[in-house]
Amino acid sequence: MARPRFKTSDEVFDYLLGFVNVEKGQKTEFKLDRMSWLCSELGEPQDAFRSIHVAGSKGKGSVSAMMASMLEAAGFRTGLYTSPHILRWKERISLAGEEMPEELILSAMAELLPLVEGRGPEDFPGGELPTYFELTTLVGFCAFRAAGCAWAVIETGLGGRLDSTNVVSPASSVITPIELEHTEYLGDTIALIAAEKAGIVKAGRPCYSCAQRAEAREAIQAACARRGSELREAPVLAPAELLGIDRSGTAASLRFAPGSPLASRFPSPLQLRTPMIGAVQAGNMSLALLAAAESEPALGPEAAAAGLAKACLPARFQVLDREPPIVLDGAHTPSSAAAALASFEALFPGPKALLFACAQDKRHAELASILAPRFGQVTVTAPGSFKKSDPAAAYASFARLAPHALLVGDTAEAIISAAGRARAAGLPLLVTGSFYLCAEALKELGS
Repeated sequence: MARPRFKTSDEVFDYLLGFVNVEKGQKTEFKLDRMSWLCSELGEPQDAFRSIHVAGSKGKGSVSAMMASMLEAAGFRTGLYTSPHILRWKERISLAGEEMPEELILSAMAELLPLVEGRGPEDFPGGELPTYFELTTLVGFCAFRAAGCAWAVIETGLGGRLDSTNVVSPASSVITPIELEHTEYLGDTIALIAAEKAGIVKAGRPCYSCAQRAEAREAIQAACARRGSELREAPVLAPAELLGIDRSGTAASLRFAPGSPLASRFPSPLQLRTPMIGAVQAGNMSLALLAAAESEPALGPEAAAAGLAKACLPARFQVLDREPPIVLDGAHTPSSAAAALASFEALFPGPKALLFACAQDKRHAELASILAPRFGQVTVTAPGSFKKSDPAAAYASFARLAPHALLVGDTAEAIISAAGRARAAGLPLLVTGSFYLCAEALKELGS
């Protein structure tokens, strides 16, 4: 009997890292012909389950986790595909946030391996090898099929139109808030980026959206009109009222518009709670419930409440169990940083400390203008070694507004130093700017 090629999912990850990885700043041409061919060779694993496809600049991980958790609570085995991972690659491929059995990851990779091992670029459409993200996505699809998933919630990696995940035929698509991001790939205006994200919209399938900037909303509306997709907007159909946030989560009340499909299935108002912390989670709950419950009629009020009560993801305003508090939030855009700051100040008023790092392509000057003036202690570092960064440039942006800011180039040293200084002064510490920084902080500080 042949010895298995891989013994653990960590070995699978190490193997996949040998392929082009855009997350590490490596370049590739975005297209779907290679992904479509691989899916065909594998028997179209993405069609083995019903799916909801999610794109956006921020909040898509939280919304995806909420929808998967609600569908699971309604009695459907549900896959969840998200990125990036925080501690282990396997986090990207889960069963509604619960760990995917190791043997299913390994069997999925065993299906895929004969298509790539020992082959060269000339063996694939377009004359290029598959990428790390394409292969990770295929492992996810095959694992969800092997697990017998009835549903899967699939989060895009970058963009939407040419994202590797855009081979699914979803029951519905979901678009979370659009911001300026990845402008070298997606365009340099909100309208262009929104058009790329709306590339996931499918003909005859509804598209669900949150409140958007005017130019993003217009681009999404145009995409829906071209493809014959009904645009269903959560703020109109299921407006949310924030009831409050505390260290255990967020509470909100949803009202359903008269005549909407959910008005006859759910009490209105409907009070819900999630362990995810932040005012933005009220709107996320509205969007997630609207899309999931309209896509799956068997999802009722009890399953919605139970699913939302369990939904969580690391490094989304994650409060570590220690005093003074340490909060990890992967916010890396100005809007998400402002939201994280607002939640942090609401929960922990008074003096506070900041540990910041960001990738080279992020808008550190704008992030500094939001964060630097609000913190008595500021430490700037690199977000680990996985992504390219320029901590000196980020530090210069912060030092202009917070002359007391410190630059500590080594990430592990910066984490220990910032946590120690904050603890000595009795200050709550916000760790933000990058999911990769949050991952390093979890490794150094533990949960």
